[in-house]
Amino acid sequence: MHVCVYCASSDHVPALYLEAAHTFGEGMARRGWTLVYGGGSIGLMGAVARAVHGAGGRVIGVIPQTLLEREVGYQEADELIVTATLRERKQIMDDRADAFAALPGGFGTLEELLEIMTLRMLGYHNKPIVIVNIGGYFDPLLTQFEYIFTQNFAHERYRRLYAVKADPEAALTYLERIMPAAR
Repeated sequence: MHVCVYCASSDHVPALYLEAAHTFGEGMARRGWTLVYGGGSIGLMGAVARAVHGAGGRVIGVIPQTLLEREVGYQEADELIVTATLRERKQIMDDRADAFAALPGGFGTLEELLEIMTLRMLGYHNKPIVIVNIGGYFDPLLTQFEYIFTQNFAHERYRRLYAVKADPEAALTYLERIMPAAR
């Protein structure tokens, strides 16, 4: 199974989030899953990639040339795909993934999460999406989601678009339960 992980590229975040990324990466590798992610070597992105590798797993990074030129690419990736644009990067990540997980991150992480949720809502895919709500990081966003539902901007059936889990192990267990055996 290939899991696309969206997460922060900043090293300047509380250790709690970096530790969660490490735990998530180790758990993926223990299950024999491949990481598909934004190809970065810093922040939560670097932490999850190094953890996957450290536990014997496989890493596929997808990074735009402009970010690679800033020397933030994870050169140790088993496969490092360099794209011309962010849009191309996201398409490749989407296509290579069997499931999606969002760890804490900034605007890019939120944009990726919301786009993949929207694509599922519109029927472009039916792949599982899990939000890993470390320390309540996503609580304000989840409150906004609730407001969207209560104000009838989204039908109740769309609550099933995603799952929310409080820690990496719960998120991994959720994906394990709903996904077929690793390919």
